[in-house]
Amino acid sequence: MNNFGARDVDVVVVGAGQAGLSGAYHLRRVGLVPGRDFVVLDHSPEPGGAWQFRWPSLTYGKVHGMHALPGMELTGADDARPSSEVIGEYFAAYEERFGLLVQRPVDVAAVRAGEGGRLLVETSTGSWSARALINATGTWDRPFWPRYRGQETFRGRQLHTAGYPGPEEFAGLRVVVVGGGASGTQHLLEIAEHAAETTWVTRRPPVFREGPFDENVGRAVVAKVDERVRLGLPPKSVVSVTGLPLNDALRAARERGILDRLPMFDRITPTGVTWDDGRTVEADVILWATGFRAVLDHLAPLRLREPGGGILMDGTRAVRDERVHLVGYGPSASTIGANRAGRAAVREIKELLERAPALV
Repeated sequence: MNNFGARDVDVVVVGAGQAGLSGAYHLRRVGLVPGRDFVVLDHSPEPGGAWQFRWPSLTYGKVHGMHALPGMELTGADDARPSSEVIGEYFAAYEERFGLLVQRPVDVAAVRAGEGGRLLVETSTGSWSARALINATGTWDRPFWPRYRGQETFRGRQLHTAGYPGPEEFAGLRVVVVGGGASGTQHLLEIAEHAAETTWVTRRPPVFREGPFDENVGRAVVAKVDERVRLGLPPKSVVSVTGLPLNDALRAARERGILDRLPMFDRITPTGVTWDDGRTVEADVILWATGFRAVLDHLAPLRLREPGGGILMDGTRAVRDERVHLVGYGPSASTIGANRAGRAAVREIKELLERAPALV
């Protein structure tokens, strides 16, 4: 405990999703002791990261690219169970197996410069003084809602993927689904089985990708995302780089006309949406499957952002502050990317700790 009442540790990990648990695992592997040398602080009420908030109809069998956490495989999962349950139980077992001592629920309000070259991490349960930070806060808590003329006049219901309740709630309704990513297409396919009518609207024509998502494709995707963060620009969505993987369900939906896409509307009216060319669509619900943005406001006191709006990165390290590593941000914003980034971040943090011994 320092003279400001903050508890001293070497590293604070913020977030206990895939990225945070990967970082914690690798910290433990290099000899740091959970609860003594590092702490993991999680905003969520239960293990599972953002997965615990997914809609019940997103079963484990529908999950694309869930990669196991380092050191412990996910085996024997029932594809018919909700992914929130399967992955929540897996994360809980992982935390217990490796004794990661995750503290939750803990809200991190701010990270700022502390005394003696340390970082001061201010939370809902008190403050921590750390020599390094692994930020793994993801995006789930910051859904992106676009703004369109007339939006406030719509008399129907508007909701975001973050609050998607499952398809049954849209029975007999006319639904406009906005967004060309994986969530948008999943919502559309589910809702079409219950709704009176669905309309799919995207800013850009969707690009469907044939063939497997192999290592070569993965490397190309990471390189494109990495290029943006190295320029200090906010990372784009994964689907803007990868395209939509074309599976049997999407092929069938295309044949049935469910994926007949319209360009973005120009205005929202009290009863639907309209385009400047005179086209109108009546709607009871507008579902915004428009993605999420990185949760980084708590890092604002460190002034890490560039004029382009993003954080300039060198690997996982923030260029403006070598003590801060962002895991699950930019090119590591995937389950396998988060695993690799956790290992890379810990390697650099270990070097930092050895280069700058703790104050006695």
